[in-house]
Amino acid sequence: MPETNPFDPQDMNAAIEALGENLLSGWQLGLRQELPQVGSVRQVVICGVGGSAIGGDFTTAFLADELPIPVTAHRNYGLPSWAKGPETLVICSSHSGNTEETVGSFHAAIERGCSLMGMCTGGKLAALCEGADKPCWKFDHVGQPRTAIGWTVGLLMALYFRLGFIADQSHSVEEAAEILAEGIQTLGKDSPVSRNPAKRLAGQLLDRNIVIFGAGELEVIARRWKSQINELSKAWAAFEGIPEMNHNSLAGLRHPESLYERTSAIFLRSDFDHERSRKRIGYSQQFFLEAGVAAEIISAQGVGKLAQMFSLLQFGDYVSYYLALAYGEDPTPIDILVRLKKLLADQAE
Repeated sequence: MPETNPFDPQDMNAAIEALGENLLSGWQLGLRQELPQVGSVRQVVICGVGGSAIGGDFTTAFLADELPIPVTAHRNYGLPSWAKGPETLVICSSHSGNTEETVGSFHAAIERGCSLMGMCTGGKLAALCEGADKPCWKFDHVGQPRTAIGWTVGLLMALYFRLGFIADQSHSVEEAAEILAEGIQTLGKDSPVSRNPAKRLAGQLLDRNIVIFGAGELEVIARRWKSQINELSKAWAAFEGIPEMNHNSLAGLRHPESLYERTSAIFLRSDFDHERSRKRIGYSQQFFLEAGVAAEIISAQGVGKLAQMFSLLQFGDYVSYYLALAYGEDPTPIDILVRLKKLLADQAE
């Protein structure tokens, strides 16, 4: 048996390594699951929060140039007022199946006569789908919701393909899985610091205020970096999109000076960035450096857009993991969220 890391007793490292396998498994599972009964769908609403929502954001960003209808993320109770009738497809995504906001959205979708389906590992959502005779795409994943993003992305892309919204993504999925496998060799725990840019960056981020920037489809990857640093490293981080940040955040690079001396900015870059955004990234990094802010550019790997997005996501997951270990934090549990859920449950009784 492999020796257990005392700082990672629940083996978050293995969950990061499984990202590519999960993507392939999600895609293949989605190709053979029961489809929701839909007519002329005009919009899609993906209901979920936290780790159960980020996969929807990722998929929507990746397919922004191909999806023929709007897809909206709903991170709240209920549904938007315009979401009603069979022309609205509501996808309730909850890793455990017990997320109270998502369960509430399921009930709202039933009341409004929406086309409806669930994605989960079981729980209340699976039981509700069965009781309402709605399809539920159950997947077998043990671990934290945030580590199931490969499953969610694969399932959603398969759903959109089978509903006729997008072309076959088999090649993109296979390339992304290959790039992620290669990434383990470079970024994984067995790669020494001298050849591991994720370990080096984590060391540079120790005791720093962190902000991550991404343009276009990479804004969702910046969001993923932020949430992983929060949840794995138990550290503060923020994210912003480009070009939006050029219209406000750059103006704030003066005060408080003491804060910027302890701030690190990370700019994510891919070959699919708009050419004007590419220039904005370069100039923005220059302005941050002039203000005394450490600023790094992290470039994507691979050829296709899906591979490049996942390569940056994987890089961020590893950085967050190594930063957690540097702080002496267990990267898996989130004790403060457990406390919040208990307080809310006590109030509901």
